[in-house]
Amino acid sequence: MLDIKDLVKVFYPGTVNETHAINGISLHINKGDVVSLIGSNGSGKSTLFNLISGTFPVTNGTITLDNEDITHQKEYRRAMNIGRVFQDPTKGTAANMSIEDNMILSERKGMRYPVFSLSRQKREEFEELLSKIGLSGRLKDNVGLLSGGQRQALTLLMTAMSNPKLLLLDEHTAALDPKAADIIMKMTEEIIDARKVTAMMVTHNMQFAIEFGNRLIMMDAGRVILDIQGDEKKNMTVERLVELFKEKSSKTFSSDEALLTK
Repeated sequence: MLDIKDLVKVFYPGTVNETHAINGISLHINKGDVVSLIGSNGSGKSTLFNLISGTFPVTNGTITLDNEDITHQKEYRRAMNIGRVFQDPTKGTAANMSIEDNMILSERKGMRYPVFSLSRQKREEFEELLSKIGLSGRLKDNVGLLSGGQRQALTLLMTAMSNPKLLLLDEHTAALDPKAADIIMKMTEEIIDARKVTAMMVTHNMQFAIEFGNRLIMMDAGRVILDIQGDEKKNMTVERLVELFKEKSSKTFSSDEALLTK
């Protein structure tokens, strides 16, 4: 489904600030995989997402999605098949537009001339979707009036509406309070299960990483150092995960990350 081969990303090459963010990653994600991606700060997790989505150009290597080479494909073209939800709840929606218009744009992503009008049937469908995230009757409200949790829920809903082949979740609960984060995680799992979408989630929360999905990948210094699934993942504990990180990287998680284990 997603094939990454010998992927390299170097920032500021040939200068004193040259930084090797991704160092020869090769990775295959199967269709239907739901992957947790963890690692210490600077390990390359978000950079990897930026390369997959086309935000950053690659220095070397290839990225193939559903047998199509997208290595040099423009970001807006990839967005037709790749959905992404960011840590910042404001990034996935247009604050000065209504919820209705945001949803229309999302559903018609990739169309050259999106139509800003709804049939009665489509409006009822949108209302039903909004009822699931506690926003019934608010189609005409501007998105800027929503709380961070409500906005992230809407972003996740809209991303699912566009039927992506691959869903990238970039620490999408990190900016939310614990209650809102739990709601968004539950919603995330429901959407993935209902739509059978292939997904990758960056998180610093090791407990989330263990409980979420069928596969766990750990990164360090721009490399994949651990890839576990099946019974090994089902039986994993936070303590064992920390031990494995120490074994594979000869480092320890920083103290602020160690707090994010419950």
